[in-house]
Amino acid sequence: MNRLDATTETANQPLPAELFARIKAIQVRTQRLVTDVMAGQYESTFKGRGMEFEEVREYRPGDDIRHIDWAVTARMNKPYVKEYKEERELTVMILVDVSSSGAFGSVNKLKNEVAAEAAAVLAYTAIKSNDKVGLIIFSDRIELYIPPKKGRAHVWRVIREILFFRPENRSTDLAGALDFLGRVVRKKAVVFLISDFLAPEFGQSFKIAAKRFELTSVTVTDPREVELPPIGLIELEDPETGDFVLVDTYDENLRKRFKYLADKDGRQKEDLFRSSEAGKIPVWTNRPTVDPIIRFFRSGQRRYR
Repeated sequence: MNRLDATTETANQPLPAELFARIKAIQVRTQRLVTDVMAGQYESTFKGRGMEFEEVREYRPGDDIRHIDWAVTARMNKPYVKEYKEERELTVMILVDVSSSGAFGSVNKLKNEVAAEAAAVLAYTAIKSNDKVGLIIFSDRIELYIPPKKGRAHVWRVIREILFFRPENRSTDLAGALDFLGRVVRKKAVVFLISDFLAPEFGQSFKIAAKRFELTSVTVTDPREVELPPIGLIELEDPETGDFVLVDTYDENLRKRFKYLADKDGRQKEDLFRSSEAGKIPVWTNRPTVDPIIRFFRSGQRRYR
């Protein structure tokens, strides 16, 4: 099977009992949240903002002259205007980073578990609002692409892939994933990019994607990635390269240097998101995943201002 464009072969395979239970649990939690909290907030955040062309009709006093269709006006010898209607159906693309840096978690969950849960919640929310949902799973290559589609069975398949997927590669290429998105999605779309953003040189591709799409970054972080506790000698492994390093966390200067670099990296990402006017949902391995998603929709601020 070509993993770049998944077929129904995967969708028709029986679900393992453990995976079925995980999907059902997410569905039950999300269904209540969508019904009680998120559905209206989601729609007010993303829907009603865009307009699509519906028809051309004769100009009436009071119409906005900017909507005059000059080609039709010239042909008919009297003014005609373009009429638009609010877009009620969205295309939602969910991009999930499955590189090996996600296999880290110092408290409650691994980062890739949090990423999968956030993606599943967003997918179910979109489907409940009758939108089309597509999925791109990536490492340093495109591991899987599922084109946008509507329907309950489709979202189950998307959630299944998110929770059960096993990547072939270890490294990360955020720029490559965003460039691929731009090639396969030609129309306007709402895009959620779920990653720890530990990747080099993706800023330009991020800015281009933010101009084309309603882009929101879902940043997945573990508390030990921003601050080291003084617990003695620890051996750390870079999951994407396999390199090991021995660190003395009793060394105060080392801990300060680590925090300084982590803060600097965080500020650079914030500057990128702000300058691109992209939205941001921060999720953590030691905190409830759904809460920041709810806050994002409740705020209605899909982008930095």
